[in-house]
Amino acid sequence: MSEPQTPAWLTALQQPRAYPHPVERIELIETHISRVLLTGEFAYKLKKPLDLGFLDFSTLDKRHYYCQEELRLNRRLAAPIYLDVLAVIDSADGIVIGDPEQTEGALIEYALKMRQFDPEEGFDRLLQRQQLTEQHLDQLAQLIGDFHQQLPAAPADSDYGSLAAVRRPCEENFDQIREQAPQLADDPRLAELSQWSDRQLTQQATRFEQRRRDGFIRECHGDLHLRNIALWQETVIAFDCIEFDPALRWIDTLNEIAFLIMDLDAHDAGGPGWYFLNRYLEQTGDYAGLDLLGFYRVYRAMVRAKVAAIELAQHDETSHREELAHYLDQAMATLHADRPALLITVGFSGSGKSTVTDQLLQQLGAVRLRSDVERERLFGHAPEEQGIGTGKYSTDASDRLYAHLREQSRHLLAAGYTVIVDAAFLQQARRAPFLALAGECNVPLHILALEADPDTLRQRIRQRQAAGRDASEADLAVLESQLQQHDPLDPAESRYALHIDTRQPLDPAGLANTIRGAANGQ
Repeated sequence: MSEPQTPAWLTALQQPRAYPHPVERIELIETHISRVLLTGEFAYKLKKPLDLGFLDFSTLDKRHYYCQEELRLNRRLAAPIYLDVLAVIDSADGIVIGDPEQTEGALIEYALKMRQFDPEEGFDRLLQRQQLTEQHLDQLAQLIGDFHQQLPAAPADSDYGSLAAVRRPCEENFDQIREQAPQLADDPRLAELSQWSDRQLTQQATRFEQRRRDGFIRECHGDLHLRNIALWQETVIAFDCIEFDPALRWIDTLNEIAFLIMDLDAHDAGGPGWYFLNRYLEQTGDYAGLDLLGFYRVYRAMVRAKVAAIELAQHDETSHREELAHYLDQAMATLHADRPALLITVGFSGSGKSTVTDQLLQQLGAVRLRSDVERERLFGHAPEEQGIGTGKYSTDASDRLYAHLREQSRHLLAAGYTVIVDAAFLQQARRAPFLALAGECNVPLHILALEADPDTLRQRIRQRQAAGRDASEADLAVLESQLQQHDPLDPAESRYALHIDTRQPLDPAGLANTIRGAANGQ
């Protein structure tokens, strides 16, 4: 169904007298499926009477139902701004918005009432102004990680998360693009992306089913991209989730975050995308699902391409054509990743391992495994009472930790990711299995030898303990023990070493180029 002409009642809603509160000014914003009236303190969202196949708002009853669903679902991640479902009523005083139970007149339409917020606080705008910070991404990773972990898994007898359920919207993206933008029907990018997606669905069929059995199909947000994330009173919120099709929100949690990661990359912010991914993984521990992230990134790029195609069909504007082409190119770029590599750190507590790797993972597009975080995941957060070398820091516990890090690294390398293992690696016996792993996986190895003098290390540990925000539990006693008992790199290991004086400013881009050059045989 094509978009109808602007109805007379919508024109009437652009007058202040239509509202039960003072109105500063009225602005109408249109998307491909909705209209939003901004009035100052409040915004009113109305659904267009459309049937696009993947959504059906064609009747008033359906639009009412989906307004109620939108309210219910969005209160999970943006409760402060989602207020009520009201009605557009043809009353004795003219067209007004009000409570249908308390306002006499003919009911014309339904509207979702929301608190209006400054669009300049949206993540897309913050990114444009280079004001999207790591602290914002930390908040978002915490918000979405907590949200995902608290959600129940899809019922075992439902179709959600099945191979057919994953395939269906993927194929619909390509069908919709060809229908809405017929000039692209023979575009070779569409053919290649469609064939690649089909191969992934076939080759990874057992993995999709395993994710379903493991409980990772949950009632997610469904539309987590930059335009749907904002700051509200200095707190991150995610709004405008998918309400029109349960199958598009009952999805793999990694499908959810793939949208944001893809969108950051599409806005030339791939580094922040990798930063967010790593923060999310540190919180959730869901490294096992990363072999499907590439598929979901392509799928999400095609979702945005489909939306651009629909908007192009409604309004033939250059911006829509450019956005459609951009997301097709973004999907294509995902198909051609760099050769993976394995990086391990070597350094005492306080040497700057996490600080350096925080910057490097963004430059390389890498997945980091932090020993401090994984130790807590394996053994819990109870503070040590027995002293150095006991409890979760005993030899047996550390053996188990490093074996876990090695197997995680193997899985990630096999999935095509560059891996950074952030651990002390002060003993040659700890390093040797990882050198062997690089050979087994036929990937380049780099040892990041992080260096600082003992006084600097002590000062950093005191500062870290005072701040109380780091996952590391190492104190001065641990440092002194490390300084007394460690194995310097031997000649064979030194061939792979990149020595980094962490007292000096780091050049993460230059370091990343050195690592890429080695991976490409330069």
